[in-house]
Amino acid sequence: MELGQKLRQARLEAGLSQRQLCENAITRNMLSQIENGSARPSMETLTYLAGKLGRPIGYFLGEAAASANGEAISQAREAYGKRNFAALEDALEHYCGPDALLDGEYYLLKQLLLLEKAKNAIESSRSAHACQLLKEAEALPDCYRIPELEQRRMLLLARASREPVALPADDFPNLVRAEQAWKTGKLQRCLTFLEACENQEDELWQFLRGEVAFWQGDYEKATMYYSQIESLRPRECYPRLEQCYRAMENYKKAYEYACKQR
Repeated sequence: MELGQKLRQARLEAGLSQRQLCENAITRNMLSQIENGSARPSMETLTYLAGKLGRPIGYFLGEAAASANGEAISQAREAYGKRNFAALEDALEHYCGPDALLDGEYYLLKQLLLLEKAKNAIESSRSAHACQLLKEAEALPDCYRIPELEQRRMLLLARASREPVALPADDFPNLVRAEQAWKTGKLQRCLTFLEACENQEDELWQFLRGEVAFWQGDYEKATMYYSQIESLRPRECYPRLEQCYRAMENYKKAYEYACKQR
């Protein structure tokens, strides 16, 4: 039995007219088209109709399809847990939407897969392919896109694209990523994240910016950043300021900061 026929039968069994079932959610004309098979409802419409009729979504989509989707998502979930992205991609290819119960998890796993593939493409110097994957991630339905993953997508795009990219304005994740990049010696990447931050008076931002300048040999600029936060981070800033002043041959200031460390 087709979806429209199932809807009509369920409506009649519930003793509802088309007007009573539609209320203000959809038009009677649209319901007639759906029941006649000349139109297919969106997942939002089908969810509403199923709720009014007291039937699960799977009843109208077909239990076989619902079961197959459940199996595909289960396999995809297991593959992601094992970081087996080839198996994850294969499992998602067997998913057949729309499915109101499973679409959310499907699109989450799809985003994670595309971002992982894009990261691998960047690391293997295939930036053009990475950009293509990231555009595919951007094209996923807005209602299923997660802000944290969207930030990650934009950061990957900034690495892959030759053109300037507007990075997320949320400073906290950018500062965390900048600090991680600094810890692993990736100074240019650290600087990219720092430049994406709006609040450039943050203590951590000042310190990391000083670190980048220090390792680039710009001791005057490094001194400026360290000096602004030396009272907040004395153990880290005093040795750096001593080194900067020595490099600039200002031995009086270098001695001053050497004494502060005692």
